[in-house]
Amino acid sequence: MPRYARSEREALTDLMSSLGPDAPTLNEGWTTRDLAAHLVVRERRPDAAAGILIGPLRDYAERVRREIAAQDWADLLAEVRRPPVWSPVSNPLTDELANTMEFFIHHEDVRRAQPEWQPRALPTGLEQVLWRRAATLARMALRRFPAEVSVRAPGLGEVTAGRGGEALGLIGAPGELVLFLSGRQRASRVQVEGGAESADRLRSANLGF
Repeated sequence: MPRYARSEREALTDLMSSLGPDAPTLNEGWTTRDLAAHLVVRERRPDAAAGILIGPLRDYAERVRREIAAQDWADLLAEVRRPPVWSPVSNPLTDELANTMEFFIHHEDVRRAQPEWQPRALPTGLEQVLWRRAATLARMALRRFPAEVSVRAPGLGEVTAGRGGEALGLIGAPGELVLFLSGRQRASRVQVEGGAESADRLRSANLGF
């Protein structure tokens, strides 16, 4: 069985190693060192990882992340590359479900922040996995958006999301849809169909999770 979470993790770690700790990412204000520390917190510090999603814990999570980011770059990358088997999100039972989309997105966060990047040709199996994630993500990310958005990956499927109203179409490859729906609209290559005003609103909406 393909292990896409592992392959994306390895590719991301290799890329960060080649670029160094100060390379830009799509994550505003974050270098590759910051991103690596975020991944370590998520996998190795459950006491702080909750702050990634829960507002009142965010300051604590950020303090922990900064402490981890200050360690030796090679040691930091080693922790990203080899997560502990006890990690709630990276053990053998949860790794594919919890990390395939996570590491695909962050791999692209680094790739697409570099000059002259180009989209990758993804394995068919990974595209199928990302489409399933995109379909779920669309319902979450667009639940308050004031339109009826048809999200389509040609050849794979279509889901409808949004609060209802004007009809829009969001069309692209699964990976591009995942990036768009996770708040990386400017870096994704998708087609938005519909009224110009609503389409522009979708392109600039706060869709992050």
